[in-house]
Amino acid sequence: MSSLWGVIYSFRFRDAVDILLVAAVVYRVLIMFRGTRAVQMLAGLGGLMIASFLARRLDLFSTSWILENFWSVWVLALVVLFQPELRRALAQIGQSPVLQSLLGARLEQQGHVIDDVVKAAESLAAKRMGALIVLERSTGLRNYAELGVPLDALVSADLLVSLFLPYSPLHDGAVFIRDNRVAAAGCFLPLSRNTQLGRTLGTRHRAAVGLSEETDAVVLIVSEESGRISLAVGGHMESPLDREALRQRLDELFALSAAPAPRRASWLPTWEWLRK
Repeated sequence: MSSLWGVIYSFRFRDAVDILLVAAVVYRVLIMFRGTRAVQMLAGLGGLMIASFLARRLDLFSTSWILENFWSVWVLALVVLFQPELRRALAQIGQSPVLQSLLGARLEQQGHVIDDVVKAAESLAAKRMGALIVLERSTGLRNYAELGVPLDALVSADLLVSLFLPYSPLHDGAVFIRDNRVAAAGCFLPLSRNTQLGRTLGTRHRAAVGLSEETDAVVLIVSEESGRISLAVGGHMESPLDREALRQRLDELFALSAAPAPRRASWLPTWEWLRK
């Protein structure tokens, strides 16, 4: 009992701060890994730790030697296994408002760009022409844009519509808008591997969600089959959107004076009604 009181009396304010920081890091790691393949990989690593403990307890020398040599390179193994999650975590740290203000890298999105994007989306939806338009924010997307055809053209609704015409050689890919210019077209995006997505979700929507999972980009999708307009942000999708709702949401996402908008309750957890 006296030792317990001794621990309580020796407890300092910095100890409380230390505990809170560790708890916050663990919480963020669990949130980041939730719903991804990393959960299964963490379970596998936990199984290896249990096997290593049992091998030492049961004097299984060969098994113990193999497992001990594995743990000698565990840091490299973790980097290889959790590379997508680590990359996304580091990108989220770099996107914090404090770092962005210190670096002076706050994105400035001009109103006429959003106007042209909204006009193009409305025109494409009315004609039932599928489209993928990627709006870059703080995370650089050059490695994705380089997979397409470089354009470096001024943003206009007519240009965006023409790029997605059925007879255009670039209509199957995504268009990247960076620094208020159309940087590239015909680009390929990484497909989402989230198992919670419905099977009826088309390739175009999966690609949009996949890019939004890895970066902070805003991806606008026009469904070729239904003409619905959707937005993919942060691994989630908001749909359907009309002209006014789309304009308002883009204003919120690219407002320089506002913090990133919270997820809206209309973001749907299921995707059965979404099609290509």
